[in-house]
Amino acid sequence: TTLLTNTEIVDYTAAPIFMNGKEKGAHEWIIEFKTPPSNFTDFSKLLDKSLQEVNSDYEAKRFNNTTLKAPTIHCARERLFYDWLKQKNKLGGQHKVPRLSNSRVYVEELLSLNQLRGDCSAV
Repeated sequence: TTLLTNTEIVDYTAAPIFMNGKEKGAHEWIIEFKTPPSNFTDFSKLLDKSLQEVNSDYEAKRFNNTTLKAPTIHCARERLFYDWLKQKNKLGGQHKVPRLSNSRVYVEELLSLNQLRGDCSAV
């Protein structure tokens, strides 16, 4: 995806958006770009397509939006993940940003710290 869109990603994480009543679930991503995509819509579609190609379970759930909607993607402000790790006293060493979580704890904390940005549509 990054080669096709000429982007460079600094860091990212993803978490579930849980189904709520008749509302379908999705994955919610926060991505910090060093070089953002010139067309965010194309980037989003390519990410979703790439995920389906490497994960048959995801592909089945995305088929015709059966169980999952397209992913929600937020652009992180510069140094968001660095600041989050610093706030947790986890800079350096073996500490890394979790790539995927089964809960919304990390993503909610990061979204709170990312209030200055939030939406990639301006990218």
